[in-house]
Amino acid sequence: MSEEDLKAELEKLKKENAALKQSSSRDLHCKVSQKGAVSLYGLGRFPVTLYKEQWNKLLSFTGEIKNFIEEHNDELSVK
Repeated sequence: MSEEDLKAELEKLKKENAALKQSSSRDLHCKVSQKGAVSLYGLGRFPVTLYKEQWNKLLSFTGEIKNFIEEHNDELSVK
């Protein structure tokens, strides 16, 4: 790589880094993983990554999860 190419790449990386710093770390967002799964970012330090079928199964179970949380509210911690 030439020096000009390195400088251009450095500027590109600086811009990407600034954009990442501006977005809140609490914002939820999805990306397609290298293996074709859906990764959900913003819940914790690491993403939650599941395949499409797993997400569909989990999403169809949301009512049960909400009921469970309500029934065990006094036992659950809040972060």
